[in-house]
Formats: sequence, C-alpha cells, structure tokens
Amino acid sequence: MRFSNYDVGAFYDEMFAPNLEPRSAARTLVKNIESLPEGELRNRQQAAERALLAMGITFNVYGASQGVEKIFPFDILPRVLSAQEWRTIDKGLRQRIHALNLFIDDLYHDQKILRDGVVPREIIASSKVFRRECIGLRPPRGIWCHVTGTDLVRHSDGAVYVLEDNLRCPSGVSYVLQNRHVMKSMFPRVFESSKIRAVSDYPSHLRDMLEYLAPDASTTPRVVLLTPGVYNSAYFEHSFLAQQMGVELVEGRDLVVKDGYVCMRTTKGFERVDVIYRRLDDDFIDPQVFRPDSLLGVPGLIDVYKAGRVALANAPGTGIADDKVVYAYIPRVIKYYLGEDAILSNVPTHICAEDDDLAYTLENLDKLVVKAANESGGYGMLVGPHSTAEQRAEFALRIKANPRNYIAQPTLALSRVPTLVDDHFEGRHVDLRPYILYGRDIYVLPGGLTRVALKKGSLVVNSSQGGGSKDTWVLSDSVRSESAGPFGGSVQTSVSKEAMTC
Repeated sequence: MRFSNYDVGAFYDEMFAPNLEPRSAARTLVKNIESLPEGELRNRQQAAERALLAMGITFNVYGASQGVEKIFPFDILPRVLSAQEWRTIDKGLRQRIHALNLFIDDLYHDQKILRDGVVPREIIASSKVFRRECIGLRPPRGIWCHVTGTDLVRHSDGAVYVLEDNLRCPSGVSYVLQNRHVMKSMFPRVFESSKIRAVSDYPSHLRDMLEYLAPDASTTPRVVLLTPGVYNSAYFEHSFLAQQMGVELVEGRDLVVKDGYVCMRTTKGFERVDVIYRRLDDDFIDPQVFRPDSLLGVPGLIDVYKAGRVALANAPGTGIADDKVVYAYIPRVIKYYLGEDAILSNVPTHICAEDDDLAYTLENLDKLVVKAANESGGYGMLVGPHSTAEQRAEFALRIKANPRNYIAQPTLALSRVPTLVDDHFEGRHVDLRPYILYGRDIYVLPGGLTRVALKKGSLVVNSSQGGGSKDTWVLSDSVRSESAGPFGGSVQTSVSKEAMTC
C-alpha cells in the first residue's frame, strides 16, 4: 500500500509536507509501510483490532441507546513527533503545570492574583468548580495538580496551541499504553530501527509520584485507586492502572474513616490507607463536605485529609483550572507567577463575560466555535461553520442568558494524519493529550494520546462523538527508546505487567 494517491489537502499534515515528501521524523515509517505486501497493512489493522478486543479496550457512553460499553476505535498509522519539537512541548507543559499549581494554591489562600487584577475576582467567584470548601487546604508537599492531561492542537500555521487543561480526573492514558503494546507487535522492525521514546514505564512513574505524597510517618505507603465503579466511562482504565501499579482498586464502600484515619476493608480486617488516587469528581468524594446524596465517596475523608493523615491525588479544588473561561487567562497567570511568556500559546479566546467579546461572538457565530465553561466530551459546544441558522439562534439565547458560561474561539484548521480507510489512506483531524505527573519533579509522558476524528471532515475527536486513537511516537537520540520487546511480530491478546515492561 502506497501513499502516492494520498491527498495532503489544505491542512497541516503531520506525516507529509505539501509536496507529499515525508517529514523527516516519519521517513522510516513511510518507507516501512510502502515496503509491505499489498493488503498486509489492512491485515495488521484487523489483527490490532482483534488484539484490542481481546484485551477489553473499552469505554462507556452514558445514555447511549445502543448499549453502554463500546470498543475504543484504533487506527494503525501512528503520529510521529521529532525530538526537537517534543523538547519544546515538554518544556512548555512543565512551565504551564508549574504556574497552574501556584495559581491554584494562591486562589485557595492569599488570592494575590485577584487583588492585583490579573484575573477578575468575579470570574473565580462565579465559577461552578471553585470549591470554597477548599479554602485554606494545605495539600501534601504543596502540590495540587498531580496528574494533568493537557489537550494540544496544531493549526495550519504549524504551531502547537493549548486547547484546554484537564486537572480533575484526566482519562485516556491506558489507551496510550495499550496502543503501544499492540504497535510493538505490529511493527517490531520499525521499533528496532527507530529511536522511539518509551511510554511503558508510566505506571511506575505514577506509583512513585503517589508514594511521594504519603504522610511522613508512613514508611511503606499503601496506595489505592478509588473508582466510582463499573459503570463509569473510564472504569477499564481504573482497573488497568491499578493492576499495572500493583495497588488495590477500591470503591467508596470499601473505605471507612476509623480512629482518625482512612482504612480499607480487607479479609484480615481494617488496614490503613495512606494515598488515594481518586478517579471521581470533587462532588462525590465526601458527602459530609460536598454532595450529601453521594453514595460513591467516603464520609469524613476530607477531615482526615485536612489533618494530613491521607493524601489525595488530584487535590480537591483543582477543577478551577479546568474552567474554560479561566483557561483564557492562563498566559497572564504564567507571566504573573513565573515572569515568563507562555512557551505554548493558548488558542485565541473571546470571553463572553466581557462586553466587547460578547458582541463580537454574537455577530460571528457562523465563524466561531463556542464552548460552555464546564462541559466536556464535545458536549455543550457550537461549531459555527458546521451549524444551522436554528442552532446558532438557540445558542445566541443561551449565551445572552448566561454570558459567564461561554467562550468563543476561531475555528481551527486542525492538523491531520493519514488514516487507513478501507484499502487507502485519507487525512483525519487529530489532537494530542500528553500526561503530566507532578511529584518530586514534573514528568511529561513522551507523546500521549493522539485522538483522531474518524468521521470524514469532523473536527470533534472525542470518543463519545465517534473519535478514536492512534499511537504517538516521539523520536529521540539521547534517551532509552521503545524496543520491539519479546513479541517478535505476533499479536499479543492478553495484558500483563511483564508484557507492558520494556
């Protein structure tokens, strides 16, 4: 299968220059694919899908009429990033997470940034995810945002922009690990000949970070992963990460506050828990502090947290940085706390809470993408150029009724990556979600989750809206690369710690 008939189109293509010349980082991959016998790539795609199905790579869609559980779509052509480009992204993400942590800590303590007028006080005060219950909290080691998934996009100008931050319970890293597991089986020779940075050590980095947060009195910290349960959209990931880290997967009913500590019910009685990697939202973690009707959390958990006898990752209250209106101020936040310009720019954003931006948005709904402040998964959004007059009229009413809840951005020409469609390649739009861990230092997983809009012409990459994923290869000349491992070219249909370790 060859790329000679591939249409690069008017968008930035991650694999090819406009003249169909492979970009330097992708040359080895392109050469390898074009050397395959006719039909072989399609066979490998089908083999990869069978392997992922056998692994149970699924996600849940709330309210889906066709059923709850779906297989997460996967495309076998990876996205490739050069070492040089990744260095800039890595540096920019470290800078952003450092500033965001300082910002969150300031908001729940002195609020200097509000007094100085860098961020309007009313924007924070009116945010649905600013937790007044968290004012005065002192998280272990002074870290609030332990696990972050920051969504990046590339525009037609070739530049990479931050689309949004995800600091509450960012999901998707399990697909990064599983995609790589399958790709090493599909392309063992490419992994042998290319210096592709490893991702399989993420679970060990994650566990090290969590253990770093444990109370000082704990010499052998017990870490657990708290899940809402099997019906949560990311339950597969919860169980997978717990297994990979070698920690217990628990639900709220498995934990209890006893004698001032959080304890886990076991067959041997109660055992103390030191660190909780929680994968449920603030609202549900403690019914005595947040939603009293929550059956998912642990009554009294926040009191133990305040006393320093248990650590939570992420800390409660980090969701303030997920607010899409607050996002618009993050370049100012970086400048305020670090005295530096943002290395990775935001997408230009109109804040509908500001009169001039509101007027501009209402006049240009057909050209803009409008987003609700606290929606996710592609919901609560208007893509102006693809909308009808009726949809724009309805959205205008929503915006006028609650301007604070909306931002507007230009419609980006998202970059594309060749994607296998039947017996040929077509360009599909992508974004990128790298994962950042903040413990003793800041660690950025090389690459992250490339999400792909599998529907032709679609700009929405979310899995709930028909999107899928690709493996992301970051090349390097100086660090340990991802070898082909013991798979020898055959597809593995089960997952174990041994299989996920290089």
